[in-house]
Amino acid sequence: MDPTANVFQYVPMEQPVPQYILQATNGQAVEPPVAEGISADEIALYDRQIRLWGVQAQEKIRNANILLITMKALANEIAKNLVLAGIHSLTVVDHEPVTENDLGAQFFISEADVGTNRAEAAAPQIRKLNPRVNVIVDTNDIRTKGPDYFGQFDIVIATDLQPDTLNIINTATRINHRPFYAAGVHGFYGFIFSDLIQHDYVIEREKSNMATSVQAETRTRSVIDVKDKKENGKNFEMVTKRELYSTWFLASDAAILPNEFLKSKRRLKAVTPILSCFRALWEFIQLQDGRLPSTSEDLKMFTVLATQKHEHLKLPGETLRSEVLRKFLQNLGSEIAPVTAVLGGQLAQDVINVLGARQQPIQNMVIFDGDSMEAPMYALHPEGGLGEELLPLSVVAGNGVAMENGIMPINGIDFQTIVV
Repeated sequence: MDPTANVFQYVPMEQPVPQYILQATNGQAVEPPVAEGISADEIALYDRQIRLWGVQAQEKIRNANILLITMKALANEIAKNLVLAGIHSLTVVDHEPVTENDLGAQFFISEADVGTNRAEAAAPQIRKLNPRVNVIVDTNDIRTKGPDYFGQFDIVIATDLQPDTLNIINTATRINHRPFYAAGVHGFYGFIFSDLIQHDYVIEREKSNMATSVQAETRTRSVIDVKDKKENGKNFEMVTKRELYSTWFLASDAAILPNEFLKSKRRLKAVTPILSCFRALWEFIQLQDGRLPSTSEDLKMFTVLATQKHEHLKLPGETLRSEVLRKFLQNLGSEIAPVTAVLGGQLAQDVINVLGARQQPIQNMVIFDGDSMEAPMYALHPEGGLGEELLPLSVVAGNGVAMENGIMPINGIDFQTIVV
């Protein structure tokens, strides 16, 4: 379901491409233009969604500069929803050309675009959705960007990249204190990961007879402030909550399920085995220089990895059936439009929620299972500290890491040597 569908009707108008957009392909960081206050025309244009989340939230959305990496089917959906919501700017980074395989599920390109850059091919159609949004194209490889590059954006979204690259980008977003999303699809299956580091949001609700206390609600979520408010003779409370996050590196492999799952056989049995399959896939890709399983030996290796991941999560062996493994492997490398629409819509909606800071965001891994048509969310975190404790700036600075040609090697890995 497209969460922004029918939010408003908008008639696209042709507008000249601003000069700063034309300059974005030279490899230099291009600062998005500074947004001004929301205008009366914009209030009229976004009237329905303003009534949903308020003028203040819409102003935050209006001022947001978003980075979207890799323009494939999933990113098409994310771009569509964010642009229609009225963000300030969308920077699209993709160094790959359009191929015939891209034509199946990607709606911003056509057969005439085959051989041209994917980001450049999609940009004109993205701009037509909402000419008020600045769409910036960067055709450089994201691996050539130093950590400072990511600091100019309010939120970074990386799609359909390999695990090592996601780890590097997430490290850079943490250094810059920027929220990070990663997502990917393989046919009927997909995932969304979020690392918001430390995110505060305010829930406004009618006050009950039982007072809300400032306290921890879960391992990741705490109530940090409560304020009373009276409106139209009714008593309300403004409850500020804080969510803490961990990194892709930890959540994608080492982290286990929360205690409430581990204490319940029923809940463990209900966990989708696709989580184990994705973890096995991510490790296989890292071990095999970026390629997907294809040979019979690969299938044996993948099965062993999936079994190990399943056991590490303490999931019952009977849920990881051979049929599950077979169907997952058959879907690798493919894009299916309904799946990318659901997953892309969910991610874009969460970005809007995070910008508005009025609802609980994703925490922290969503696994989409097209067989059951469900997208359960799991809070996957390691033991120990969360939030800003995981990567203090002093750790990076204290290691004496040197910048070389604008690229920072992190954990012994150079941005330029990671295989996407």
